[in-house]
Amino acid sequence: MFTGIITDVGRVRALQAADDGRLEIETAYDTADIAIGASVACSGCCLTVIEKGQDENGVGWMAFVASGETRRRTVLGQWTVGTPVNLERALKAGDELGGHIVSGHVDGVARVAGAREEGESLVLTVTAPQDLAPFIAAKGSVTLDGVSLTVNTVAGRDFTVNLIPHTRAVTTLGTAAAGRALNLEIDMLARYVARLLDTKAG
Repeated sequence: MFTGIITDVGRVRALQAADDGRLEIETAYDTADIAIGASVACSGCCLTVIEKGQDENGVGWMAFVASGETRRRTVLGQWTVGTPVNLERALKAGDELGGHIVSGHVDGVARVAGAREEGESLVLTVTAPQDLAPFIAAKGSVTLDGVSLTVNTVAGRDFTVNLIPHTRAVTTLGTAAAGRALNLEIDMLARYVARLLDTKAG
């Protein structure tokens, strides 16, 4: 489990494009403190650390395997060497829950329809996939590229979120512009409420 609070922005240092291909991400985390088999949210995708180390300059890195399913259902298939990646380590018992409960299981790919400045904040209009739009509600939570955000408004498939200066500075969303694809995870509560209502209706 995660919270959607980004604690590092890493960078893709190497990747294999094939299904079940290896992916390496540079990080400022102390890799000595990361266990093999640990879960790390990489722009919202929960991936398992299979190897770790440091390069010749002392920069830490983590290696993962990206399955074909992950590549097809997320923006990970579009990554190249140098792509910045929002990183979050798994939640530990007793940690502060600053965002909302995030599973790290991406539901689909959304797309930025527009971006506008509002004071020092950036307001994004995002278009959700048709099948996920019903799960998004005003003042509810949503996760975009691993970042926990509050939904401002909803109109059909489109919804808006507000990025405060801090979020713009410490995540990859600060440079988001129209056309950009984003990993989308709907609120876990919305998913289970919908499932419950569907079961009762059936």
